[in-house]
Amino acid sequence: MLCRDGVLSLFCFIAAGLISLSPELQFRLGFNIYAAYFTNIWFLHAVQYILINVFAFLAFRGFAYQIAIRALFLGYVFGIGILISINAPSSWQVFGIYTTVLASFHYSEFLTIAWTNPATLSIDSFILNHSIAYGVAACLSWIEFLIERHYFHRMKVLSPVSYLGLMLCISGEILRKAAMCTAKHNFNHVVQIEKSDNHELITHGVYNFCRHPSYVGWFYWSIGTQLILQNPLCLFAYALMSWNFFHERVMIEEITLLNFFGEDYLEYQERVGTGLPFISGYKINS
Repeated sequence: MLCRDGVLSLFCFIAAGLISLSPELQFRLGFNIYAAYFTNIWFLHAVQYILINVFAFLAFRGFAYQIAIRALFLGYVFGIGILISINAPSSWQVFGIYTTVLASFHYSEFLTIAWTNPATLSIDSFILNHSIAYGVAACLSWIEFLIERHYFHRMKVLSPVSYLGLMLCISGEILRKAAMCTAKHNFNHVVQIEKSDNHELITHGVYNFCRHPSYVGWFYWSIGTQLILQNPLCLFAYALMSWNFFHERVMIEEITLLNFFGEDYLEYQERVGTGLPFISGYKINS
């Protein structure tokens, strides 16, 4: 069952998304309420976003406020992404799809933890501040998109490459969230160095097909985002950086799991691969 903080975040995410879409919905229904007051649609969105944040400031305090402003932000970005993917010139539509995918990924991380493992829920569950490297990588992908769009306009028009990237992102998301829901309280965004009393070795469900399904999902999701944007340079860089990150992460995690579960994890290693390309994980005899 979804905890109270999860319900709050879901309400804020949906409300912000609907508010961001409301001007477009009203226009399509034949209403033009905002035309007399706002000639610039982006100024209207700025006003709407400020107002919902003022409401959050007045309505919530402490941890609830921190959840609300992040869920509102991601919900509004999600809605704006939909608007861009529908209404913007063709060379901007891929960025709209990417924005929607990015916002839904970060919000769904928090929501899934709120559903499956609320005891570990924190602001970091949004993983918006995952690492400096993650933020730099995202910014570089935006810069590449803008530069290539400026000089090679047709390079960013929707194509099968973008749709392939979208399918890869959706598949990666499904796999990662399935892993989180299967592991439940055994899943954590931070590698655990001490075994808790209720820590179990999960080998069923998606874990029967690969040892690290959450990492596999995230790995292919990250590559998919650059296929959506049709960023050839960042596609290569993301694949390389993601591989290096997960190679190191898997090694650290598997040393911990071998200490936790011993022979049971050794047998699991022999039976099931990591799921990540050219990453075999930590081997005692290697």
